[in-house]
Amino acid sequence: MAVIPLERKPLSFAERTYLPAIASGLKTTLKHLFAPNITMEYPEQRPAIPPGYRGVPTLVKDPHGREKCVSCQLCEFVCPPKAIRITPGEIPADAPERAHVEKGPQAFDIDMLRCIYCGLCQEVCPEEAIFLQNQYSMTGYTREEMVNHKDRLYELGGTLPDEHFKWDKKLDAEKHGNAH
Repeated sequence: MAVIPLERKPLSFAERTYLPAIASGLKTTLKHLFAPNITMEYPEQRPAIPPGYRGVPTLVKDPHGREKCVSCQLCEFVCPPKAIRITPGEIPADAPERAHVEKGPQAFDIDMLRCIYCGLCQEVCPEEAIFLQNQYSMTGYTREEMVNHKDRLYELGGTLPDEHFKWDKKLDAEKHGNAH
């Protein structure tokens, strides 16, 4: 097999001095020098969060500050990467505001290194106790810092308005049922 050399066109004087390439680079530099600044100064400036964004999963309380999670463990079972771990705990019988609840989470951990932000935990929760928040910058120096425990999940989630007032309706039904 014979190798045929390619004939190249000789460079002109301007091309040999690289003047067109330098002029092109200066043109780009000047264009960016006088253009408006588009750099964001993160974290002081943050980009707008698009609608439907699925962020960090957190636990929320009802408007009265009561824990909504009843430790049914559906979110743990449906989580594809198995990032959620729940240890169910008993509710004391003398807790009147929680008399209709059999159990609550003794421990609730979400490993944010495993979480894929799919939102299945929020969709499956029958008590509307777990929500995906708009927080998107989770950082930590160790693996242990990236595991959100129950107290941290409630701190991130806070209290959300309850559209159904399910706990109040159950308490009212129990009061009226006991009065008759």
